[in-house]
Amino acid sequence: MKNNPVPFRQRRLDWLFVAFFLVNFFFITYVVDLEQLVIPDPAQYRQPAWPPATMLKVIHAYGSTYDPLLMARPQWWKDTIWLDVLFYGPFYAVAIYAFLRGREWIRIPAIFYSGMMFADVFIILGEEIAGPHASPHMPIVFALNLPWLLLPILLTARLWREHPFAAAAPQPELQAFGSPSGKAENVVPGGYEP
Repeated sequence: MKNNPVPFRQRRLDWLFVAFFLVNFFFITYVVDLEQLVIPDPAQYRQPAWPPATMLKVIHAYGSTYDPLLMARPQWWKDTIWLDVLFYGPFYAVAIYAFLRGREWIRIPAIFYSGMMFADVFIILGEEIAGPHASPHMPIVFALNLPWLLLPILLTARLWREHPFAAAAPQPELQAFGSPSGKAENVVPGGYEP
């Protein structure tokens, strides 16, 4: 069966994924997460070249108020951040291109990413709920992390089909009496044509 590519402008659900990848690439991975590698101790640090001071204030205010884990930065947490910076960040850049251009080779990397991201966030939320750095404002922290649980599931479902960026081409219907030519044949019982 032949498949016809569907342009990005017609793949409305894919707009959500591209927006998610953009936010992750430009803000989460290389601002919020990178800050946690550049600044080992948020109580004592010099202003780095990146991220900007205004972003550091926002990140530290959020961490101090809502997310003690972000401020504590245990080693296992930093390991998840390294994954984000070294693996997820480049994935987001490639995925943006692949979704905009409808490249099917992104299927397997995206499904792999989805499983890893879901596992990371699930473990982090376990710490946020019941670990030594539990959040005093769990509903807010949970709501802010929810997209990183739900979108990987949705992304896997979206890419499960073999050709996610294409629609099946319409097939010619067989006419009366199964004519493969697509033309109706005037055959009457008895086997002769009038």
